[in-house]
Amino acid sequence: MKYTVILEKEEEGGYSVQCLELPGAISQGETKEEALRNIKEAIELVLEVINEDIKALGNYAEISAVEISA
Repeated sequence: MKYTVILEKEEEGGYSVQCLELPGAISQGETKEEALRNIKEAIELVLEVINEDIKALGNYAEISAVEISA
């Protein structure tokens, strides 16, 4: 699955990066490559937490896809 990220160069050096689809997935790195590697790990961790939360809700929750046309 592909995710959209915003990669920003920081004034004090390095890069910050955040995932648009998963607001909790935020990371940084000294280089673009490091920041992108780190955001992949952050995305995986956020998804793991979401999956655990859904499992804990049992029959009270489900995941669905919604398509919006502009």
